[in-house]
This record gives sequence, structure tokens and C-alpha cells, in this order.
Amino acid sequence: MRTEDVVRIVEVLDRAGFYALEVWGGATFDAPLRFLMEDPWERLKKVREVARRTKLMMLLRGMNLVGYRHYPRDVVEKFVEYAHRDGIDVFRIFDALNDLDNLELPVKKAKEVGAEVQVCMVYTTSPVHTTDYYIKLAEEIAHRFEPEWVTIKDMSGILRPYVAQELVSRLKKELGLKVDVHSHATAGFAPMTLLKAIEAGADAVDVTVSSLSLFTSHTPAETLVEALRGTPYETRIDTRALYEASRLVWEIRKRYREYDYALRNPPVDIRVLEHQIPGGMLSNLLAQLRELGAEDKLPQVLEEVTRVREDLGWPPLVTPLSQIVGTQAVLNVMSGRYRALLKEVVDYIKGKYGKPPAPIKRELIELAEKHPPPKAAEEITLDRAMREVPREYVEKFEDYITYALFPENALKFFEYRRSQRLIQALMKS
Repeated sequence: MRTEDVVRIVEVLDRAGFYALEVWGGATFDAPLRFLMEDPWERLKKVREVARRTKLMMLLRGMNLVGYRHYPRDVVEKFVEYAHRDGIDVFRIFDALNDLDNLELPVKKAKEVGAEVQVCMVYTTSPVHTTDYYIKLAEEIAHRFEPEWVTIKDMSGILRPYVAQELVSRLKKELGLKVDVHSHATAGFAPMTLLKAIEAGADAVDVTVSSLSLFTSHTPAETLVEALRGTPYETRIDTRALYEASRLVWEIRKRYREYDYALRNPPVDIRVLEHQIPGGMLSNLLAQLRELGAEDKLPQVLEEVTRVREDLGWPPLVTPLSQIVGTQAVLNVMSGRYRALLKEVVDYIKGKYGKPPAPIKRELIELAEKHPPPKAAEEITLDRAMREVPREYVEKFEDYITYALFPENALKFFEYRRSQRLIQALMKS
């Protein structure tokens, strides 16, 4: 969505009485810059201006920040500092492999600047990802980081209701942690999962307005608020504001029909329990296959995803690993199993993304060893960004951070922004 549409929605939702609104992070930094020629920092500032009552939250991919690879320490520190300065109150931080070493710096910096911290446990299922695994992980998170919250991040929508009940109950009873539950509706579980989590003692759950809910999205807020009315779990959410926001979103959504994944797919995909691919990656897979004229091969690719994931030691399928595993599965189906290895798969096998949850298949380790080490790309530190970005492009310090994250797209945006400023100046004169 364009910033102007986001701001209109936030202005209404700010009256509803939510604990926080997640408005930034993840792909919401990359997408406006890449596709809309909009400045994500300016979007955050505009959202902050209209959100006067509600905390603002962002999703931070650990050392990946809002990108798809690890960034230098100075970039991570300055990103967190300026995100907080420009409006973020709560940082929800995760690592795709639940590798806590990759959370050390962003969590430390978020606390340093005075922000609230949620540390996520990325939820998946496999022979190694059991309820006991998550209890042990939560214990390590609590001991190492002492965050305000621990969040169960179910990006694929595969957290079953009674599993959620057991997990939340044990987190509360055994560790006494403050728990937030984030569950997508892909498999249709989410409303039931959140209800069971609430009954088990969850302190917060994630919802969205009804006109943007279900499919691969989230539980409709209005439905859950009304379901809890008259119970010990009753909320103080203003349903009139929710209704107004939902109507507004529905009108806005119609303008984005061309990009609306939900309008072209069934509302529930129980197959996600096997392939575990989040909704955003599913649309990317379809786009890849469409370009190859092979949309009919999607079922084979989804089966291959499960096999690739097992071969790689059962990584959770969340950005960037969902993209890596999914693309390797496409390659395997189209060209033969592991006839070619993605550079990112080789990097993963060599430990550049962190520690895998389980041992990687020996055959893949041997294949990766045969790959010549790629020429290391020179990291873009902030010092380098300040040397490389032309002075006439820079309007604020955040521009250097944007360049360090996405150099090519940043330069295209800076050139576009500068041309727009010149046109505006000419029109005024």
C-alpha cells in the first residue's frame, strides 16, 4: 500500500485501543522503496504523527534488519537507533534459525535506546521442533536477554489450538514469561489457536481488521473482540473504530486488486501443515513458476520443499530461509535434484546464516565443499555509505542507512526524489 493509504488506516485504528500497531519492518521497508519510490523512513514519521495514543511496533529480522542477509554492526546499531528516534516503541526481533547469537546486538541496542523488546521464537514443526524445544529456547531467551515479552511467531499458520494451549500454559507456569501469540490463518487454525492461547494465559495476541483477515493473514479483530465479550478475557477495544477501519480498508483494498493474492486462491490451505511455506513466499513461488511456464508444477515444488528442508536440517521457513529453500526446490524440480546449488544454500551449509536446528545431510555438505568460495562482497558499512552516496542525494542521515541496506534501489529512489524536488521547485518559481 502507498503511504497515504497506510496513514488513513492508522489514524482510525489509533482510536481503537490496541496495545500496539505493527506498522513497519519486514518487507514494509523494502517494498515501498523498490516498487513505489517512497521513503520508508518518511512513512514511519507520518504514521507516528497520526498515532498519538498507541505504541508503534516493528518486525526486525535480527542481524538481517529488514533485508535478506547479515549487515555490519554499525548499520545494525544505527538502524535501531534511528527507527526508535523516528517512532518505533516496540521492537519485535527474531532470527530465522532461532540462533540467539544473531539476536545479541539488535536486542542490546534496542534496550540501550529505551525501546520495549519482544524476542520471538520462530515456530515450526519437525522431529526436532517439539514443545520441549520451545520451552528450553524460551528459558535461554529469558536468561540471556530478559525481554519484556516472548513472542510465539507462527508465520506459516501451523500452530494447532491445543498445542498452543500447552505451550502457552507451560511458558506461563514454568517460566512466568509475558507471552504474545502471532499466528497466521493459512491452515484455518488461527482464531481457535488464539482463543486457546488466551485461555492458557497469553498476555496478548495478534489480529487484523476483518477486511484484511484470514487467508494467509490473521484472525479478524472484530470477531475475537466480540467472542471475548462477557468473559474474564474481555478487551477494551472500541468495535466502532474497528468497523470504521474495516470499511476503509475494504475500499482501499479494491484499488490493489492486481496484487491481491487472496482473491485468486482458496481461503484455507491445509497443505501448509506439510510444506509450511508462509503466504508471501507462496505467491513468490507461483511467480517464479509462471515465468518458467510451469505453474502446473506447484504441487511437485511444495513436496520438494519438505524434502529440501529435511536435507538442510529442518530450518524454519521464514525470511530469508523460506525464499532460499523454496527457490532450491524450484531448481530441483525443474533441473533435477541438486544438479545446481544456490549460492545462498552453500552459504547456509557453511554456517553463514547461523546454526541449523539439526544435522545437514552429508551429501549436501560434500556438494557445498566442491563449490569454490565465492568472491566476498565488500560490506557496505556506514562509513562507506557516507563516502559513496553523492552529496546532492542526501536529505537526512537515514539515507545512508537505506543505502547500506539496499544500495541499488536506494540510488534509484534518491535520483527519483531529487528529480521530483527539482520539478516542485520549478513549479513554485
